Amino acid sequence: MKYPETKKDSTTDNYFGAVIADPYRWLEDDTSVETEHWVDAQNSLTENYLIKIPYRADLKKRLTEIWNYPKETAPFKVGEHYFFTRNDGLQNQNIWFIKQGLNGCAELFLDPNTLTADGTASVSLLGFSKNKKYLAYAVAQSGSDWSNIYVMEIATKKQLADELAWTKFSGAAWYGDGFYYSKYDEPVKGTEFSEANQFQKVYYHKLGDAQVADKLIFEDNTNPNLYFGAEVTEDEHFLVLYASAGTSGNAIYVKDLQDPESDIALLVKGFEHNHSVVTNVGDKLLLSTDLNAENTQVVLVDPKMAEPKHWQKIIPESNLALESVRSGGGFLWASYLKNASTHIIQFDLKGKEIAVVKLPAIGTASGFGAFKDDKDFFYSFTNFTSPGTTYHYDIESGKSTLYRKSALKFDTEDYQTEQVFYPSKDGTKVPMFIVYKKGIKLDGNNPLLLYAYGGFQVSLTPAFSLSRMLFLEHGGIYAQPSLRGGSEYGEAWHKAGMLDKKQNVFDDFIAAAEYLVKEQYTKPSKIAISGGSNGGLLVGACITQRPELFKVALPAVGVLDMLRYQKFTVGWGWVVEYGSSDKKEDYNYLIKYSPLHNVEDGVNYPATLITTADHDDRVVPAHSFKFAATLQEKHKGENPVLIRIERNAGHGAGKPTGKLIAEATDVWSFVFQNLGINW
Repeated sequence: MKYPETKKDSTTDNYFGAVIADPYRWLEDDTSVETEHWVDAQNSLTENYLIKIPYRADLKKRLTEIWNYPKETAPFKVGEHYFFTRNDGLQNQNIWFIKQGLNGCAELFLDPNTLTADGTASVSLLGFSKNKKYLAYAVAQSGSDWSNIYVMEIATKKQLADELAWTKFSGAAWYGDGFYYSKYDEPVKGTEFSEANQFQKVYYHKLGDAQVADKLIFEDNTNPNLYFGAEVTEDEHFLVLYASAGTSGNAIYVKDLQDPESDIALLVKGFEHNHSVVTNVGDKLLLSTDLNAENTQVVLVDPKMAEPKHWQKIIPESNLALESVRSGGGFLWASYLKNASTHIIQFDLKGKEIAVVKLPAIGTASGFGAFKDDKDFFYSFTNFTSPGTTYHYDIESGKSTLYRKSALKFDTEDYQTEQVFYPSKDGTKVPMFIVYKKGIKLDGNNPLLLYAYGGFQVSLTPAFSLSRMLFLEHGGIYAQPSLRGGSEYGEAWHKAGMLDKKQNVFDDFIAAAEYLVKEQYTKPSKIAISGGSNGGLLVGACITQRPELFKVALPAVGVLDMLRYQKFTVGWGWVVEYGSSDKKEDYNYLIKYSPLHNVEDGVNYPATLITTADHDDRVVPAHSFKFAATLQEKHKGENPVLIRIERNAGHGAGKPTGKLIAEATDVWSFVFQNLGINW
């Protein structure tokens, strides 16, 4: 292929005596005219390649058919009302509905599709006032993490004049006639999507006030790289403030809101362990923590005697990883992971086990929890072959009743899932789900998609994907290993795949591919690998370490420059996971696997389709730009190396249906073409 010419310059950096060239540094300026021209040229090349695939239009038609069915989320109760989202099938954004009482008539509450012409604005509900009269919600544009917060009166559906700008990763923790929220200072114009976000602060906003009048509640002028978030207990007894230096490990501060003279006091120090307040029991707090419990435990803490030696154990550590705990109906609902699937146990507030919740099958359940006085709630259940199904759960009887089944027009009964355990390079047993059409022959000739993540305590549990069904119906096999770096087996599993042990993650993924070849599910010329964000790093690292093992690579919005990632937006928050090239001991291992810095001249790399977006302010597109330019320069062979840059989109959240289908069409067309799958 003839790739667009990408200018190289003489930019270098000196890392502890090692001079590292960065000839495509200029692509980091994502708003320059020069970068814009490069993006246009690359998108044109990619489109010219994809348009020649004869079945691309038919593939899009089939994807659209699969996608086009009514979808509805599980309702949740707030006062007299139930809230849920609905999508008729192909609407760009889900629409929020409300109904009074479970059997009430559903009324349109908030339609994000009316906010922009192209459907790129997304809405998330942040919090409800204690009297259930008001709701704070956030609007994000074009997939950016930046959002504005607005307030609506629930009964009248009237939007109030309140508007809070430059919020990111914020909730709305209501107290009295206002709420606590987190914001950053306004960035310099032109750098909104790339400048490092620093000095996040917590404010209190009183309804009706202009944002400039909001009261500063919490900040740390000595450390610019901290996240801050606020919660208020259901009874408005405590303000809980979370501080974290990155994506794992935090400190917690509390204030007794019933005592006007009380100060904000440290409850548990940071940042070595993970802690979360579940609820309060009077003047004490139930705390979920992995301090002295790598699989996490629940303890009762008196804020006046907060040292760990005074903690009272409520739910002891189990041999299963405790993923989350929520309160509801006067009970605790503990969600464990059992071989990467959901396992729910109900406890009373003193830690007595009440029941193991019987789930419909092996899979992923979410939504357990409610307000203190609720008698029931709804939860969602999904797995690889079951789209989201909603169940009504009666707390007193402990019975689940089917509330709403998916209207998907696709026969998922033809497919089966198995779980295997395979050895990694160091002998560690790693679990992997494998999904395929019943009756498939394991003769080593099946096209296979290998997908994983491996980081940031993210556990990959069974989940349904609409577009993946297209691959399965055409004879594809889907494999999903639970790599180290996640928390499928608790914090020890996470720590075994972070910092200087990150190579374990890549070894686990490579070993998964080798196992699938050995067991004759597939062969290297039929393997596509995929991952997004930290999973994009996974794909990039694996194709530079074992290019001959894979035929197709799909790194999406990936962290690909491990020497400079911490210099953009919230990249500094990942230093606790990856380490930083600013430290010699970290640089020494980062340089060994950084995808950008391990592309070699003259290697035949897999057919690669890199995907990113111009409004991605989580993992800035410069990672993908520089990696694409480097691969195109050094790669030698017939396999195409392309990059697809979405306009008016971000890291993935809030992406409209139209863009999701268009992207899935292009990605699957590329996969089918390069794996030789018959349409």
